Amino acid sequence: MIIVTGASKGLGKSICDNLIKSGKKVIGLARDTSNLNFKSYDCDVSDFDRLKAISKELKKDNIKVEGLINAAGIAAMNLALTTPQSTTKRIIETNLLGTIYTTQAFLPLLIRNKKGSIINFSTIAVNLSLKGESIYVASKAGVEGFTKSFAREAADFNVTVNCIAPGPINTNLIKGISEKQLEKIIKQQIFTKMHTHNDVCDLVDLLLDEKSRRITGEILNVGGA
Repeated sequence: MIIVTGASKGLGKSICDNLIKSGKKVIGLARDTSNLNFKSYDCDVSDFDRLKAISKELKKDNIKVEGLINAAGIAAMNLALTTPQSTTKRIIETNLLGTIYTTQAFLPLLIRNKKGSIINFSTIAVNLSLKGESIYVASKAGVEGFTKSFAREAADFNVTVNCIAPGPINTNLIKGISEKQLEKIIKQQIFTKMHTHNDVCDLVDLLLDEKSRRITGEILNVGGA
């Protein structure tokens, strides 16, 4: 069973659909799962008590968990000086604390399975130090640092921990970016093009596969930076 956060829309939904298509069993987590037709739980990833309750239920039901994909994330493209405190708080709570909390809640299930893979999500904006995205970048830079350090802890339990950092993909996260800004970001990549959901799904498939069992602590930029 693979647990995927942010499962109700965007990249998270695409990852779920791809995994199910390939024969994997998926548990989706999202704030609203009413549109999902597979096993799922309504959950805000910044709610640690709710995450622990779900983990406890899965353990009680003897669910075998082999992967955790932290795809939940939000962004607000704005200068730091003019970003409301409430927005800053929400970005950090969802992107950084959500990733940490979800990992803390579900790692025991991976340990119980005696192996597994955790896949976190960052953004190529961290490497490019994009103007107007400093708070979003800060939250994702935290995710990258957590990934690299936590990989050393998880290795003791035969669990890999990696981070995918996509370039621009057609999701809600880029809705606030103008066409001119988007073109500028794309030109800073090694592959100067927009990427697809499939580009990311293929990488997820690789990191979940037994063939990647020695790849851990890595930040993988989709598009190159």
